[in-house]
Amino acid sequence: MTINRLMTEKQGLFYCLIILVVATRLLPHPVNFTPVGALGLFSGAYVMTKRAWLMPIIALLISDLIIGFYTPVVMLSVYVSFALSVVLGRYMLSKKRNVLRIGGSAIASASILFVLSNFTLWTTGLYYPLTFEGLTICFIRAIPFYGNTVLGDLFYAAVLFGTHAGVKQWLNKTTVLRSA
Repeated sequence: MTINRLMTEKQGLFYCLIILVVATRLLPHPVNFTPVGALGLFSGAYVMTKRAWLMPIIALLISDLIIGFYTPVVMLSVYVSFALSVVLGRYMLSKKRNVLRIGGSAIASASILFVLSNFTLWTTGLYYPLTFEGLTICFIRAIPFYGNTVLGDLFYAAVLFGTHAGVKQWLNKTTVLRSA
């Protein structure tokens, strides 16, 4: 297989992943149970270019164009959170992957989104008073969303990393059988 063909196939895989993430955001699902954080971790782990952060951002942008935009500063914090999941994937998962590291990274990714987006929402003053009590209420009311985000990131990280590992193992077996 030539390097150009391999690169084209990998790009095709990543375009398919973006399309699948967009589709999962558009289909009915529990609130915040989406694969965007897992896609960030996956692209951080496997896309070794500086453009890895584009995968979750493009998927988010396309789906937001369809679903609708919201408070710009909060939206920016959500996008930054998912870009940070790519950084997390790069540093935690690009060299060594196992169930514990992937699960821990998924929980960390969900936690980054939870803290950054809710803190930003509070700073707008649109929904909560700019007091410690307002900040506390903001975070308490967001706990159910956090639970769904954690579950979604764990589920989709298992799907993405597990599928990748399974396909890689299958291709290795196929290659060994062909050369035998």
